Amino acid sequence: MERPEINKTRYDRQQSLELLADLPMGQLMNMAHQERRRRFPDGTVTFVVDTNPNYTNVCVTGCAFCAFCRKTNDADAYLLSPREVAEKVAVAAAKGATTVLLQGGHNPAVALGDWQAYIAAIRSACPHVHIHPFSPAEIVFMADREKCAVTDVLQTLWEAGIRTIPGGGAEILTEAVRRVIAPRKATTDQWLDVCEKAHRIGFKTTATMMFGHVETDDDIIDHLFRLRSLQDLTSGFTSFIPWSFKPGRTPLSQHVKHSAHPARYVRIIAVARLVLDNFPHIQSSWFSENISAGQLGLLAGADDFGGVLVEEHVHKEAGHDRRATVDTVVTIIRRSGFTPARRDSFYRIQETMAPPVPLGTGSITADR
Repeated sequence: MERPEINKTRYDRQQSLELLADLPMGQLMNMAHQERRRRFPDGTVTFVVDTNPNYTNVCVTGCAFCAFCRKTNDADAYLLSPREVAEKVAVAAAKGATTVLLQGGHNPAVALGDWQAYIAAIRSACPHVHIHPFSPAEIVFMADREKCAVTDVLQTLWEAGIRTIPGGGAEILTEAVRRVIAPRKATTDQWLDVCEKAHRIGFKTTATMMFGHVETDDDIIDHLFRLRSLQDLTSGFTSFIPWSFKPGRTPLSQHVKHSAHPARYVRIIAVARLVLDNFPHIQSSWFSENISAGQLGLLAGADDFGGVLVEEHVHKEAGHDRRATVDTVVTIIRRSGFTPARRDSFYRIQETMAPPVPLGTGSITADR
C-alpha cells in the first residue's frame, strides 16, 4: 500500500484498515515515525506529573471491564469528602504533582454541587495544581441525575474555572462493542456530543481508546474516524491516548483471558499518528502497558509519554500496578533517543531536560 502524500491526501477507511491489519510492522512504524519527525523535528517527548485520587468507587454503571467499582452497600465502598480529596492532592503536590485527574464512579449520591465543592477544596489547598476533572461519561450521568442539559453541567464546570476535561469513558466508540462491555454507560453519540459541546464552550479535552477485548479492526477504525471527524469540526482534542484492556479481576476476564500483545499496542499508536492527522499529540504510555512497549510507541509516532502518577487505583484494582519516578521516566525517554520535557495539561512545555547523549561520545553511562 502506498502512503498518501502528507498534507494532501488523507487515509481513507480502506487504507486505514490495511495499515492496521496488513502493513508490516517495521514499515508502519517507520511511516509513523517520519510523520512524527515532520511534526516535532526537535525530538522532544513530553510527560506530566499528575495524581488520580478517585473521589468514590461506588458506581451503578457496572462495566464488564472494571474491577474498581463497588456497590453502595459493599464493605469497601467509599465516598471521599472534599477535604479528604484536597488532602490527597496536597500530599501529591508535595511530591511534585502539577495536575490532578479527578474521576470517580457513577455514584447517584454525588450531586453537581459536590463536584463544585471538590474543585473549590482542591483549589483552596493547592492553588497551583491544575484540575483536570470528570470524563464525558460522568458528565452525561450527572446531567441525567440533575435533570438538566449537558451544556448546563459543562457551563457550571467552566464557571468553576475548569478548562480541560479528560477523555475517559470512550472505550470503543461503536455501539456493538459498548452493548457488550458497557451497556449502561454513555453511548457513542453521547460521548461525542459532550466533547463537541465542551470544545465549543472553550474546553480542551483528550480522547481515549481501550482496546483488546471484543472489538474488531473495523471497530477501531470506526473509533478513529469518529474522533477525526469531530476534530475537523472543533479542533478541541489535544491528544489521543490508547491503552489495552487488563483482564485481571474484571467480569470481562471470563471471556478475555489475556491482555493484548504489546505489538498490537505499538501498531495502534502508529496507525493513530497516521490516521488522526488533525490531532496534535499521540501518547505512548509506560504506565498502561510496559516500559518496552512505551518506548517502542515513541518510535512509532508518539510524542508524549503520559504521566508520572503519584496516586492511581483503577488499573491497580485490575491487577496492573506500575510505578516510576520522574528520574526513571526521563531516563527512559533519553534512552529512546529523545529529549524529555515536562508539560501541563494543555501540552505546553514547562521544563526541557538535557537531550540524550549521542552514541560514540564516551558518556553512555550518563543516565544509569
